[in-house]
Amino acid sequence: MSQDKTILLKLDQLLKGVENFVLVTVIETWGSAPKPVGSMLIIDKLGQIFGSVSGGCVEGSVITEALDILDSNECKLLTYSVSDGDAFQVGLACGGEIKILLEPISKRNKIVIEKLQSFLAEYHNGNLVIYSINLTTFERHVIKASDEDFVNIPMEPLNKRVSFKLADTFFSVLYPKLRLIIIGAVHIAQYLVNLAEIFEYQILVVDPRSTFASKARFPTVRVLTEWPDIALNEIQLNQDSALITLTHDPKIDDIALEKALQSDCYYIGSLGSKRTHAKRIDRLKMLGFTNNQLKRIKGPVGLDIGAKTPREIALSIMAEIIGVQRGFNQNMKLVV
Repeated sequence: MSQDKTILLKLDQLLKGVENFVLVTVIETWGSAPKPVGSMLIIDKLGQIFGSVSGGCVEGSVITEALDILDSNECKLLTYSVSDGDAFQVGLACGGEIKILLEPISKRNKIVIEKLQSFLAEYHNGNLVIYSINLTTFERHVIKASDEDFVNIPMEPLNKRVSFKLADTFFSVLYPKLRLIIIGAVHIAQYLVNLAEIFEYQILVVDPRSTFASKARFPTVRVLTEWPDIALNEIQLNQDSALITLTHDPKIDDIALEKALQSDCYYIGSLGSKRTHAKRIDRLKMLGFTNNQLKRIKGPVGLDIGAKTPREIALSIMAEIIGVQRGFNQNMKLVV
């Protein structure tokens, strides 16, 4: 399912309201489909739309189909081919095919509403949660990570943080927000926070220097004026966490890197030149870390986009974090 907070907020509002609506979800794609599996569109009784399943290629037809089933309890499966011409208009080189599920959400069907509300509530509590629907019977289930049935869910798509179709069942998955822990409340960090907020990361800024780590400099995110070892003991670094050190001060950065290397953070990065990074690696080796462990640290940090200014460097770092999370590897690095 789409994790766009605007769409999820709208879904939450409509579930609490009195009007029927249709929930449309991309359940399968072929070729250069405009939107990924899990993309979501909401259509209300006035034909107003929230979200997108094709970037505009097929929405007109989808609205018509949705309004036809608005007051029923009958789900519908549709397949659309996106022409090369339409694909070009939404920024793709060629067309593709999408299969979508239309679910009329009727106030008469309290069971479905309760399941969707339970689904969203579990997500808002910060937990991974699955809304499954059988595409033949249209029977729905909410599966929590703590449920016994969760062990039957394949891990490969979950590790990729995607929704997916398996046999005749579609699994719409909401994942806990990715977390970005920034060590060093420096100028680059301010721009990095702005970018991470666009991508809806949960952000924590850590710096023991109160002059830097202030709410005045970082008004929208959590700031801890603590040494990294103390701050990181307050949270649990896990596979949803990315950590970046920016202070250039080994007394601060190295402590954070030790903690990160002992966790399963999906991204660890540290600002500094090749020479600075080599010295950093030597210090961490003396603490007992192996070469394989130290390879996890991205340094010099950021994709090589020729960045010079703090905001450009922040952009290169954010791009690398997203790339790693998406399974993208790039060897060319920016020396900063």
